[in-house]
Amino acid sequence: MKVLPINALTFDVEDYYQVEAFSHFIHFDTWDQYESRVIANTNKILEILAESQVKATFFVLGWIAERFPQIVKLISTEGHEIACHGYAHKVIYKQTRQEFEEDVSKSIQILEDTSGTKVIGYRAPTYSIIRETLWALEILLKNGIKYDSSIFPIKHDRYGIPDAGRFPYVIDKGRLGSLIEFPPSTLSFWGTNIPIAGGGYLRLYPYFFLRWGLRKINQEGQPVMVYLHPWELDPDQPRINRIGHLTRFRHYVNLDRTEKKLRALVRDFRFASAKEVLGIP
Repeated sequence: MKVLPINALTFDVEDYYQVEAFSHFIHFDTWDQYESRVIANTNKILEILAESQVKATFFVLGWIAERFPQIVKLISTEGHEIACHGYAHKVIYKQTRQEFEEDVSKSIQILEDTSGTKVIGYRAPTYSIIRETLWALEILLKNGIKYDSSIFPIKHDRYGIPDAGRFPYVIDKGRLGSLIEFPPSTLSFWGTNIPIAGGGYLRLYPYFFLRWGLRKINQEGQPVMVYLHPWELDPDQPRINRIGHLTRFRHYVNLDRTEKKLRALVRDFRFASAKEVLGIP
């Protein structure tokens, strides 16, 4: 019997009000005014993983780690990987190179000091490493990052490089070294990549389709990259009323089904942290 690859299970640790789609209405300097639910929602994830004896990668926002260090310590104590999601959840294409480097280095320092572990993985807020911001990879290398999971090989109104690789690949930056890109998983239909394994896509599709798609990728001999946010397991989160219809659909669709899908995924597939899947010590 063919042994299928181990897949990467990842979580972007941020609160419901910090998503880029809300940034026009909820500004960074007002974040402290909103009810935080990230601790309870992340604890829910940790309980599910503990029950299934699964390890995962948590891309933690530096702002969250600074205010709630206990959750970072708990994630690390339970044997999961701590990785970087930036500090202020600002998309890269709205930052200068200097601003981006300050954001990344600040977040890495907080995460390493809090967890006592080395941070080697990064995921950009809203997958904002696009063609115009590929320079960010050089800054990641300068800050000790060994793998990135920010280049989404799809066409989207906010992110994506449609012709980028679908599976893990090495990006060589010459004298600065190289890093591994581990993109979110897609299926290819008639030359078009369809996102399947995370966020609103995972919430939207019925589970039988998710399971079929992930198995198809595994049968190609490739690992799947699954991603979710703690707020996606929280159907009772406060509603933001000023947003448009598309944003409302993307953010709130099927929140009440996410926990059940996550439990089914860890039952039906083999998972580990991203760095373990990539074989990075």
